Amino acid sequence: MRVKDLFVTRSVSDLIDETEYGDERLRRSIGPVGLTALGVGAIIGTGIFVVIGEGAKLAGPSLFLAFILAAITCGFSALSYAELSSSVPVSGSAYTFSYATLGEFVAFIIGWDLILEYGVAVAAVAVGWGGNLNAFLESVFGIELPTALTASPSDGGVINLPAVFIVMLISILLTLGTRESARANAVMVGIKIVILVFFIVVAFTAFQADHFEPFAPEGFAGIASAAGVIFFAYIGFDAVTTASEESKNPGRDLPIAVIGSLLISTVLYVLVAIAAVGVASVDTLSGSDAPLATALDEGAGIPWAGGLLAAGALIAITSVILVLLYGQTRIFFAMCRDGLLPRRLAKVNPRFGTPARLTLGFGTLIAVLAALVPLDEIVKLVNIGTLFAFVLVNVGVIILRRTRPDMKRPFRVPGSPVVPLIGILLCGYLIAQLPWETWVRFVGWLVAGLIIYFTYSIRHSRLRRGEHATRPGDAGAPDATSDPGEKG
Repeated sequence: MRVKDLFVTRSVSDLIDETEYGDERLRRSIGPVGLTALGVGAIIGTGIFVVIGEGAKLAGPSLFLAFILAAITCGFSALSYAELSSSVPVSGSAYTFSYATLGEFVAFIIGWDLILEYGVAVAAVAVGWGGNLNAFLESVFGIELPTALTASPSDGGVINLPAVFIVMLISILLTLGTRESARANAVMVGIKIVILVFFIVVAFTAFQADHFEPFAPEGFAGIASAAGVIFFAYIGFDAVTTASEESKNPGRDLPIAVIGSLLISTVLYVLVAIAAVGVASVDTLSGSDAPLATALDEGAGIPWAGGLLAAGALIAITSVILVLLYGQTRIFFAMCRDGLLPRRLAKVNPRFGTPARLTLGFGTLIAVLAALVPLDEIVKLVNIGTLFAFVLVNVGVIILRRTRPDMKRPFRVPGSPVVPLIGILLCGYLIAQLPWETWVRFVGWLVAGLIIYFTYSIRHSRLRRGEHATRPGDAGAPDATSDPGEKG
């Protein structure tokens, strides 16, 4: 095989045809509100309830500037995601975009890595859900679950039952339908936004301006360091694009959802950061495992706020699990449909319109991981795949602008190729800051993926076999009157 054969690309028109006429197609059932809620649901999780204290250690009272800096860093890549998702509205996100621009080999590598990133993230967040459940029960009802049922064997327990429960519950919900899952997520997003707005309003009633002096004790270096920590509280807007194929009007709705979810989350993050510093000192915030609850307790004299914010964190984490697990199954689904992984797993349940078998299978594997494996170290290694995906999406915009200049683009990145290049450089900088353990894990998972690609995927690839989606009226095509999926 020639090296250039590894970089064969899929036609954008064929990818889109597959979503309309193929046998393995998903229902278009999510509107702009549901898509935006998916983004907000993935972004606003434990980060705002916990990471704000870590950021305060580094940036001091100028913490809100670190949130803005991190948002700007994400914004460059968000614009590229918006262009590609509206132009190539196909399930798979960065994997599919790479298949259309950089070739099959690169697409497989990024898809393979994103499967791990999403899977480990879901398991880790599920473990965090169990911890927050305990905190909520103890704060509100004075009940504490036994360690044997809430920790992995290496942490002194037997099995983490709360983590198993939430992963399997979300898996079943995702199996029953995308529209139903999106509605449940929208409700959870609404609740956690209300709780954060409550925090902001109450905190401003006890606001003390002298808490902002000295404003930036470590200067810009402290703000930049805090932005590096806070950056990962923004990851999640990319999960919106995994729903491209299930969007009712992808050309209009996906850019709104990608950019809108990032803007909504940024406004909330900045307001919460200003309110938190205004109601409590930096030392109070940085010295607490639950900084927002501590801020209202000590700064505003509201001791019952701990229970409310614990409930908010619990709901926030639930929506994060839902969106991340949804995103992982859609990336795997796209790879299976393309033949790079077992195609039988891409079977869509005719009743629910979802890849039910695949979703329940992943849910079971992740539940076992969350129940038995300690994730304190693994969770630190989930970021490199996301950053690589950001890089490739920015590269994809530049390449498609040159190779397909006449392609319909409902949304266009302004200032291309300069804006995507800035996105690449910013992501590259953050990748370079990652610890060596991350690279070791990345290389190990990559080697396993290469073995699968060269022993299985390359022989079963639909592209290499010459299999393409057929339009109605073509030989062997489905009847033009057949239902291509629920348009809602």
